[in-house]
Amino acid sequence: MHTIERPAARGPSAPRPLAAGWFPGFNPSTDTAGATATATATATATAARAGGRTAPLRLVCLPYAGGTPSVHRNWAAHLGDDVHVVPVLLPGRGLRSRETPYTDLGALVADLADALIEHELAQDYALFGHSMGALLAYEVARELRDRGLPEPAHLFVSGSKAPHLYGDRRDHLLSDADLRQLVRDLGGLGADDTIGSSYLERRLPVLRADLTVCETYRWTPRRPLSCPMTAFSATGDPIASAHEMEAWRVHTRGSLLRHHVEGDHFFLNGPSRPYLLREIRAELDRHLARRLDRLDRLDRPM
Repeated sequence: MHTIERPAARGPSAPRPLAAGWFPGFNPSTDTAGATATATATATATAARAGGRTAPLRLVCLPYAGGTPSVHRNWAAHLGDDVHVVPVLLPGRGLRSRETPYTDLGALVADLADALIEHELAQDYALFGHSMGALLAYEVARELRDRGLPEPAHLFVSGSKAPHLYGDRRDHLLSDADLRQLVRDLGGLGADDTIGSSYLERRLPVLRADLTVCETYRWTPRRPLSCPMTAFSATGDPIASAHEMEAWRVHTRGSLLRHHVEGDHFFLNGPSRPYLLREIRAELDRHLARRLDRLDRLDRPM
């Protein structure tokens, strides 16, 4: 079942919970999703491959709590040659496993914005984030706008209630055993519970740090974004319901297109993944068509 809504937008309200996630089995040496790790010891974005800079549009993908770029593996094949997929690799995982993970969202967002600017990714770009990544994508968009840079061409938020609803969870304070159970209950261990549990055991400190980022975040009122947004929710997601995803509407003056799909919190790794990618591509194709039309009009003689 897929339901879609696209009413217009209004203005914002106020305060927030958690967006947790886990994807076991990432091997950075075999990840071909599209970017190499590292900017500086404190920067947080992956650098675009040299060839990606020629694509008309970059899709910067921000991870869920504990997540790695592997979730975006093969996205480029589905999104076409005009979109360069740039997954973000945060400290504490993969090739950056020796770096200390962030526990403060403000510092993380500021360094992310710095890294995107340094790697020339803050122009002609869109943002996608699932769970914690949706919160990061929203705050990075605001940060770049506040620095006088363009907003994203499109903001895709998935599996995360609206920023002003955050503030009601304390999962980062759970014992290791309870944190393992939370991940299991959300479906984050994957099909093979034994493999997933082994992988999770090594990643508990990173997951706890990411949850701290989310759960100590407090939304502060600022004017809404102007870019269009698309919000994805799932029928069986206990931490990002349809009405909590609908609440994103107050954070943009542009349109909000909302999709409600089958699945749990990790629907982007399940049967609804092809639908998700088709809808992302459709929105980006619309943006690219409008961009091409504007360029054509500029080239016409007066």
